[in-house]
This record gives sequence, structure tokens and C-alpha cells, in this order.
Amino acid sequence: SVTLKYTQSNSVGYAKNGMMIGVGAGQQSRVDCVKLAGRKVAVWWLRQHPKVKALAFREGTKRQERVNARVRYIEGDMTDSERVDWEAKLDTVPEPLTEEDKASFLASLDGVSLSSDAFFPFRDSIDHASRLGVKYVAEPGGSVQDEDVFAAANSYGMSVAITGPEARLFHH
Repeated sequence: SVTLKYTQSNSVGYAKNGMMIGVGAGQQSRVDCVKLAGRKVAVWWLRQHPKVKALAFREGTKRQERVNARVRYIEGDMTDSERVDWEAKLDTVPEPLTEEDKASFLASLDGVSLSSDAFFPFRDSIDHASRLGVKYVAEPGGSVQDEDVFAAANSYGMSVAITGPEARLFHH
């Protein structure tokens, strides 16, 4: 992905239908980038959950306040003070978005691509990405662990495209 050309290494990006839906960069390990970007992917997808889409905002609630309120609802980790402010933006307070709700809906995410500015050194990144609908992986290859990484991708039904060392975007 061209986005990774302009991010700090280590960096990975998740994309769906030509859109970057999560970018993780600048972490000390590649799997931490995969997890960071993955949290962004999860929030992006969960914004389409029926409970999130059904939030009924009071008239006059600004667009960015609605966006922030949806994210707070998805994350669900509000302080008591935040909750009071959040509830004041709604006509009716909804039932919580449970972990089961989230897991079930995230399981419907499919057709996601994962790209990396350098090789995946271990299978852990692939294991994590499998939880987020990843079916396509693009990376330059070249790790001594490539065989294990490719076997992990294969076990999840992912296709791996090796972009080669000339497409390696890792820089320090």
C-alpha cells in the first residue's frame, strides 16, 4: 500500500475495497503495529453494527460529537463523568454493546488486505490479522521465518503476495 511509504517504520496497513481502514506505525515490533492498526479496523467495522447505527441523538448534536459518541459506545470504557455527558447527547440510552455483540459482528468482516513495509518475522501477525477478515497479505518477504509465516497464512485461507525487496519500504 502506498500509505506505508509515508509512515514511520515499523508499519502495516489494513485495506478493504481500496480504502485504508487501519494503519499502525512506529512501534518497536511488527505485531504491535498489526494490533494497533487492528483496533482501528475493529472500530471502523463496528461503526456499522446495527446497535451503533441505531443510536438516537438529540437534535442539535454536532456531527463530530456523534462520531465521538459512537466510538465511545463501541469502546465502552467511559468514566462516570464521560457517561453522563454521552447520555446527554442521546434521546434514549441504549443497551450496552457487549463483547459477544462485537465478536459476532467482527466475524462477518471479510475480504480485508494487510500490507507491511517489511517482512513479517513471525506468524503472530498473521494469527492476529485472521481475526479481522484478512484474506490477502502483501509483504516483501525475506524473513528466515517466511515458511512458517506462509503456512500460517495458508491455514487461514489467506493469499500472500511477495512484493520483493525493491518494494521494501522499511526505513530507519
